[in-house]
Order: sequence, then structure tokens, then C-alpha cells
Amino acid sequence: MAIVSMQRVRICALKKDRKAILEALQRKGVIEISDEATDCSEEDSCFACMNVADFTEQMQAEIKLTEQALAVLHEYAPEKKSLFAGLNGKAEMDASDYDSFVQKKAEANRAAKRLVTLEKSILEAKGEIAKLSQQKEALEPWSSLDVPLNYKGTAKTSAIIGLLPGNRTAEQIYEELGEFTPFDLEIVSVIKDQTCVFFLCLKEQYEGLFEALRMRGFARPVIQTTMSPSEQIAAYEQSIRDLNEQIEDCKAEITAFSEMRNTLQFYFDYENMRVEKYQVLRQLKQSAHVFFLNGYIPEKCGAEVKEYLETRFDTEVELYVPSEDEDVPVLLSNPGFAEPMEGTVESFSLPGKGEVDPTSITAIFFYVLFGIMFGDAVYGFLMVTLIGFLLLKFKKMDKGTKNFLKMFFFCGISTLFWGVMFGSYCGDAVDIISENFFGKKVTIPPVLFLPTEEPMTMLVFSVCFGLVHIYTGLLMKMVQCFKQKQYLDAIYDAVSWMFLVAGLILALLTTEMGVNLVGMSGTIPSIWGTIGLIAAGVAAVIIILTSGRESKNWFKRFLKGLYGLYGASSYLNDIMSYSRLLALGLATGVIGSVFNTLGVMFGSGIVKVIIFIIIFTVGHLLNFGINILGAYVHTTRLQYVEFYNKFYEGGGRKFNPFRANTKYFMMKEK
Repeated sequence: MAIVSMQRVRICALKKDRKAILEALQRKGVIEISDEATDCSEEDSCFACMNVADFTEQMQAEIKLTEQALAVLHEYAPEKKSLFAGLNGKAEMDASDYDSFVQKKAEANRAAKRLVTLEKSILEAKGEIAKLSQQKEALEPWSSLDVPLNYKGTAKTSAIIGLLPGNRTAEQIYEELGEFTPFDLEIVSVIKDQTCVFFLCLKEQYEGLFEALRMRGFARPVIQTTMSPSEQIAAYEQSIRDLNEQIEDCKAEITAFSEMRNTLQFYFDYENMRVEKYQVLRQLKQSAHVFFLNGYIPEKCGAEVKEYLETRFDTEVELYVPSEDEDVPVLLSNPGFAEPMEGTVESFSLPGKGEVDPTSITAIFFYVLFGIMFGDAVYGFLMVTLIGFLLLKFKKMDKGTKNFLKMFFFCGISTLFWGVMFGSYCGDAVDIISENFFGKKVTIPPVLFLPTEEPMTMLVFSVCFGLVHIYTGLLMKMVQCFKQKQYLDAIYDAVSWMFLVAGLILALLTTEMGVNLVGMSGTIPSIWGTIGLIAAGVAAVIIILTSGRESKNWFKRFLKGLYGLYGASSYLNDIMSYSRLLALGLATGVIGSVFNTLGVMFGSGIVKVIIFIIIFTVGHLLNFGINILGAYVHTTRLQYVEFYNKFYEGGGRKFNPFRANTKYFMMKEK
């Protein structure tokens, strides 16, 4: 449970070593370059900052190109990976690999450009195929016509080719247009309430006939061809075949680039690292021969980095303690069981100046609360076994994934423990299976109690655990106040609330209602109720007098004090929020028991066994998935809402070192 101590670092070195020093610092990834400390807004006669905008823009373009090329490979030649391939972590990249990649850069760039060009050709060909297919479809109704659609007629005749609305017969058309006879009519086809027609008339009749047709909704074909429709359709089909062959050729060439996948991925990471390095270059103040940078470094790394740089380069490294008013970045460092909770704490907010790191305490309560809510020994065993196997099998997985799995591993241990305490083994599976398939009911008794049979006991247990959780938060507040030497604040903001809540609970337990509520067999002497009320009264007076102590006006202080005392109602809400331990704990057991009962309700003999196995497996997989999510969400809520609001404000800034933020490869030192 610690926040890593930070030091200020100032590095001054020769400009000729700038590239090597920055690459070494990037590989180590332990220094956060401070913009404030290397402000380049004001230039002077000796030192200036480098303008890297053009270089950065060029590298960003190469990154985008490579990203597009990798996307093309992923679409047309996807990499075959196992189900758990994502747990293998990133491939390792030596500094020598990075340095020598300059020779392969041009080849990688050409490959990326070619892949993007090939995809463009495929997309263009697909667009052309769609266009030709549309035109071919439009010509299908005219396929029986043996003249082009733009046919105008002969020296003495005129042709009219087009569509009339509705499904018409030749007799109907002759009847409508009888006044323009003689003319020759051919019904080419009838489609979708339209009639494709071919008229041939004398030239002197053309104007009148065409006008009559136009008045009846006549329209020319959308496509005009210089060859017969059947010939044009054949031409379109040949073009489509040619384009499909072109697409297949492009796909084959893309597939051939699969052997360049690692090189392109390396190229992507290489350029990203260069961009990060140039972003740092933009912040450095440098003259013709020297440069310097300022930043923050973890105290535990300071001496090592200083020795590394000063023994290899002509450089001067200074380490000193940051001033009190500096916005020092926050880096958490916790033991193995608590490390997975650093992400949970960070999701809320990192500790602010003067605050304690709540990660270890959060981890303890998170695992316990999760286990109580999920509370089934078989489920816990499955979690521990599966996740333990993955952690042992894939030792090079990235840190984020590893911490996520470790969190559920410890949650699984807690789930297994509380499952045994509450006697839940896939609900009441032991009872059901033994009674229905072996003829004798066998029960594994709980170590504590069975929540489904003693819900009130479970409720009291949940509330008591909630009190422990809340009081731990108040103790954390005391520790924080003592750390900041605010001893009176510890009494005002922590001790007073402890006495108020404890006094009221003690007074309640001396009453008949309180005894019945918790199911106590005896009663507490009334004198303890009096003591509890006195303690609560004194605490209430302290709260009223001190809650508004920042105000100078006594009347405002009094009103703020009364409002502060009203916060006692929020404590009641917080305590009752832990009843969700009862709700979630019962849900896991009850739903599991329902599926167990359903499984033995159908069939007999071997059929009954098969049906039971199916219902049991599917049901408990659903129960597992639903309730593991519910336990995670509600456990996180109890930490953020009921626990953290007793002592924790956050507001710290995350330590963001200059390092190789790669996607496919991981830098390592020799």
C-alpha cells in the first residue's frame, strides 16, 4: 500500500548523443518528461526548441499507411491464431532489431503501398461489377429483342422502343392507338407492372404516335445500346468475369504478402516510437552542441538511470526532491495480491496530494465481498483452476490482462472459501444428485449457515460486515489526517462519526425491536443503551460544532453543522446497501437450485440422466455468467460509493513516462 516517491531529474548532455540517450530512456520507460520544466514558449539566444511538425506529419502518414496495409492483410489473409493467442503477449524486440530496421524500412513502405493499392483495385473492380450487374439486370427484359435499343428505324420507317406502365396486351394497345395504324407492334416482355414494347411505323406517323405514347406514360429504356441486348448482356458477363479474375489475382497477391505481416507490424511500432521520440524532441531545449531535459523519475530508479547515463555518455544527471507546490505524478506500487486492484483505484481516481493509497485495503474487501456475493464452492474452484492454468501457461501475457486474470483468481479463492462456509456446491446439487440418482440424500453441511434457510442471519451478517467496511474507511480517514498532521480533523471527521454510529447501534440493541431484528437470544442491559446514547449525543454535538468550521460566520457554521449531522441518514443508507450481499448471495444459490430441480423433473433412467446433464450444464453456465457479472459490478459499487466516500477524494495525476508504447512488439534491454 504505497505511492512511489518521485524525484526531479535534470539531464544535460552533448547534442551528438541525443539520439542514443533518448532511445535508451524510451526503452527504460521510467522518466516522465515535464512540459512545465522544459517550456519552449520563450526562446533565448542560446537555447531553442526543435520544430518537428513536418517530421511528425510524415511519420503519421506512414503509420496510417501501415495501419491500412495491416487491415488489408487482416481482411483478405487473416492470421490463424488459437483461441488463447491473445494471452501470449507481445513478441520481444531487441534494441538491435530497432536499430537495424532502417535497412528494411523502404521495403516495408513499398509493401504497405502495394497492399493499399491492391485493395483499391479490388474495391474499384467490385464497384464496376455492381454497376455492370445493374446494367445487365436492366437489359434482361429486352434480351429477346434482336435490334439495339437505340435503333431508329429504316429510310422510310421509324422505331420506337420503350416501356408502357401496366401489364398490357397487344390487343389493348392496338385498341388504344388504332387511329395511328398502320404500325407494327411487338410485346418484348412484361415486368413489374411495365410492358416492354417495340413499335415500327411510317416516318410521317412517328410524331403523332410518339406523342400519344408519351401521354400514356411511355418512357425510353434507361440504357441505350449499339448492339442487341443479348449481345450486350454477353459483353457485360464477360467483363464481370474479367473483373472477378482481376479480384482473385489481387487477393492472391495480397495473400503472398502474408510473410511480410511481422515486418509491417514492426514498421507500425517503429514509426510510433519515432513519433513519441520526436514529441520529446519538441520539448527539449538545445543549443548547437548541448541539450537538456527535465522530468520526474521514481526514486528507486533514479540512481540506476544516473549511473547508466553518466557511464556511457558525456552527460550530467541531477536528482532532487520536488517542491511542495509541484504537481507530482502518481505511481502506485503494491504487493502481488493487491496489484490487480490498481486499475480499479485508477478508474475512480488516483490518490491526491497527501492521501494514502487505498489499493491494498480495497483488494482485501473486494475479494471478500465478491466471494460472499458469488459464494459457491464449485464456481470458485472452476475460477481458480481455469485462471490458474492460464496464468501458468501464458507467462508473457501483457500486464493489464495478467492483472485482470489475477483479480478473478483471488476472487475465485474467496468464492471457494465462502461457498464452503455457506454450504453451496452448485446450489444444492449434492442433495439433488444423491437423492435422485443414488437413492440416498447426502448433504454437505455449511460451516457457518445456509443463507437460503436462514436469510435473516445472512442479512445480519451482511450488515455487520458492512459496518466493518465503513469503519475501516473511517480509520483510513484517521490515518490520512495523522499523516497530514491534522490531528483535530481526525477527531472531527472520523472519531465523532465512529462514536455516533456505534452509540446509536448500541442503544438500538438494548431495545426489544433491536434484539428481535438481529435475532439475539438475550438482551443487553439498559445501562449500555444509556452509554450509547450519551456517546452518540457527544459525537452529534462535535459534528454540529465542527462540520462548518471553515466558515467564519458562527450562524453559517451552525447551519452547516446541522446539515453535517443530517449526513447520519447517509450512513444508514450506506449500511443498508450491504444487504446486496444477501440479495446476490441468495440469487446465486437459489437460481442454481432451481436448475437442479428442473433437471430431475423429466424422464426416467438414462433419458433422465441425459436431460439432467443438459439442463444442469446450461443452467449453471448461465447462472455463473450472470452472477459473476453482478458480483463484480456490485462489489465495485460498494467500494466506490460506500467505502471511498468516507476518506478518499483522489485527483492525482497518473505517471506517464516516456516509453515505447507499442502495439505488436515489446522493447527489451540487452
